[in-house]
Amino acid sequence: MKEVFQKRKQVFRNQCLKYSRYVFNDHFVLFLLVFIGFLAVQYSQLLRNFPKNHLPIILALAVLLVFLLPLGRIATYMEKPDSLFLLVKEEELKSYLQKQMCSSYLLWSVFQTAILLLAAPLLLALGLPFWGWFILVFFMLIAKWFLFLKKSQRFYQGVGINWSYLIDYEERRKQIILRFFALFTNVKGISNSVKRRAYLDSLTNILPKRQSTTWQNMFLRSYLRNGDFLALTMRLLFLSLLGIGLLGQSWIAAVFVILLNYLLLFQLTALYNAFDYQYLTFLFPLEIGLKLKGVRQVIVLVGYSVLLVETIMALLFFQDRVALLFMVGVTLLLYFFYLPVKLKVSGKSF
Repeated sequence: MKEVFQKRKQVFRNQCLKYSRYVFNDHFVLFLLVFIGFLAVQYSQLLRNFPKNHLPIILALAVLLVFLLPLGRIATYMEKPDSLFLLVKEEELKSYLQKQMCSSYLLWSVFQTAILLLAAPLLLALGLPFWGWFILVFFMLIAKWFLFLKKSQRFYQGVGINWSYLIDYEERRKQIILRFFALFTNVKGISNSVKRRAYLDSLTNILPKRQSTTWQNMFLRSYLRNGDFLALTMRLLFLSLLGIGLLGQSWIAAVFVILLNYLLLFQLTALYNAFDYQYLTFLFPLEIGLKLKGVRQVIVLVGYSVLLVETIMALLFFQDRVALLFMVGVTLLLYFFYLPVKLKVSGKSF
């Protein structure tokens, strides 16, 4: 049994490494290095010119602590056939699950401590003594241990194993990781749901119902009914608005919003292949170029709508109007120049 789980672990890691090459490509790594350097400079300036009003920083740190505590999942690498083939090895499996809980706790504890180490200068600037930081880290580790224990207890049902929950839990864990990679590239193995949202039907009326706009109407409906695209847009928009409202530095917030807008644009390009499995679409009496034009117009419509909301929010919170113009300008450049190139590449690869 040990060899089976070790093999599954290696297979999933290789899959993640494969997608990591697409995520951390040359362009994104360069952008990430510049962004991290920019954040480091702004962080040092914040510490040198520490504001007299500590309330926003205290609230931000409190949100960070609340976010860090429940962060992390237990990797079990369970699969559906295990409920049948490993039924006779429940006792051995319990020992394996306990070991996996400890391993996952150790991994996420290191990550949590690293984040607290980065936040240490802020905590010290707020008046927390040096030994107080160690006490905070200690209590955070203790609290996370009890949270992981609570998570692992749901793996069991009485004296046996809760097979359905355990398998669903591992499937959700893998889906979260794969969805992260899906922000940057097309990923196989992601479960998806499509359903009509009647309360959004009115949005489909913004496009005329003509033969020349067939693809626009189809792509817009696919966007509204897809379980990923609409939810992803809402999540990234929420993070953008949160960054604009909470980040005190206008330039940091602007770069953060640009990064999220890039991720949204990149992910929405997958709309181009939304109907590839519908072979009847190849019989449409339409010019070939209309499909590319249709998906581009829908993506631009979504992107501009998001940018409009972000701009209104930035007008209320940004102190530096140049940062606002930079945010809007770079995002528009992405839709004017990067989007057509990316869609042409997507069209050639399928």
